[in-house]
Amino acid sequence: MALAMTTRSSPAPAPRILSIAGSDSSGGAGIQADIKTITMLGGYAMTAVTAITAQNTLGVQGIAPIAPEMVAQQIASCIEDIGVDAIKIGMLHDAAVIEAVAGALEGVAAPIVLDPVMIATSGAALIAPDAVAAMRELLFPKAALLTPNLPELAALIGRPLASTQEMIDAAEELSEATGAAVLAKGGHMVSEGDEDRITDVLFVPAERAVAFGHARIDTVHTHGTGCTLSSAIATLLGHGQPLEHAVRLGRQFVIRAIENAPGYGGGHGPLGHQAVRRA
Repeated sequence: MALAMTTRSSPAPAPRILSIAGSDSSGGAGIQADIKTITMLGGYAMTAVTAITAQNTLGVQGIAPIAPEMVAQQIASCIEDIGVDAIKIGMLHDAAVIEAVAGALEGVAAPIVLDPVMIATSGAALIAPDAVAAMRELLFPKAALLTPNLPELAALIGRPLASTQEMIDAAEELSEATGAAVLAKGGHMVSEGDEDRITDVLFVPAERAVAFGHARIDTVHTHGTGCTLSSAIATLLGHGQPLEHAVRLGRQFVIRAIENAPGYGGGHGPLGHQAVRRA
């Protein structure tokens, strides 16, 4: 007796997302946060580790950069064999590794989300001073999106930012100077009369600024929010989402991860990536 055979359609392959970033020993930020985020959003996570850090919820205790040629080799190994649909760039400690990353990405067409990681949530500096100019010259022109927080945006523009309008103007200025879209993250902004809301602003070259707002969540558990947001946006771009929608959905993922933070550590604790249900 012949058996009836049924076939299943093959699922669509997961978008291949490469995270180029530092390792966080406590698991809340960097490569570790990126892998969790990419996985939860249905992507296939690949990594190129740029530095090893000793850090926890209280701060950064040590940084050991990876040799630039090894960083470039990791990137090449992933792209040449697996391929890539989107790239997230995070912590790049010095000018030499920035040059190596820029060289390794030459000719790569996948959208790049660059989180200019300069200052940790705890306030610790995560980048050598001479690296900022190299990043601006070599990597900003390759990026589809830059995601600076308020202190980073102020440092890149070279002036303090004391209001949401000043943040919008700075995002437009940085976008016009680099040719990349800029998502200015306003979590550090506390405007008089509007202390209970956070506003992020997306500025796309030759287009209007789009503001995204939500109620401020009363918590100290925000370690890795920038890493999580940039890798979420990269993953959603890899899925084929348009930029504005990828930003909107990426922000929603971060908000839910903050709301589900497990409460670990004595300082700025990690987010609850695994507690966020996939849509």
